[in-house]
Amino acid sequence: MTSYLILHGWQNHRPEGHWQHWLADRLTGLGHQVTYPQLPDADDPELDVWLGELARHLPGQQVVLAHSLSAVLWLHAAARALPGLGDVDRVLLVAPPSGSVLSRHPEVAAFAPPASDFTLPGPTRLVAGEDDPYCPEGARTLFAEPLGIPCDILPGAAHLDLDAGYGPWPAVLDWCLDPNQRLTPA
Repeated sequence: MTSYLILHGWQNHRPEGHWQHWLADRLTGLGHQVTYPQLPDADDPELDVWLGELARHLPGQQVVLAHSLSAVLWLHAAARALPGLGDVDRVLLVAPPSGSVLSRHPEVAAFAPPASDFTLPGPTRLVAGEDDPYCPEGARTLFAEPLGIPCDILPGAAHLDLDAGYGPWPAVLDWCLDPNQRLTPA
């Protein structure tokens, strides 16, 4: 049995159709332990509050999947060396938004990604859409290359959310069960 922590992004109130909800149901059905919390004030989040929630839910987690704003949350946690990060076996960062986009929204401007002058605490992979409107500069250029992590850039996947057709996403379930699996479009 593996324990998974699934973290949502800005304005995400964990809708049932979203791939994260679908994934939580599938992993639970396979007998794994899944924590999929509703983070506080999803429409107007505070970085320090979300970091506190991450620290609260982190103990005992083996795999972390962080979408959108929570992907950047993970980077802030790593830059601050949040205790417990090193205990996680692996992390998947999904569709992190760029600082240029976050800075245009006062509700999330404080989440602008930290400088990439830190080391991630363990194996990390990134997956993003090549046409993500929340990262027009490209996730490979902004995140994967500076952090030295492998990435999968998916054509036509946009922000890997419901609007882009990411309800059921078998490839992310496959990756959860076997980290050697490539992430492919839904």
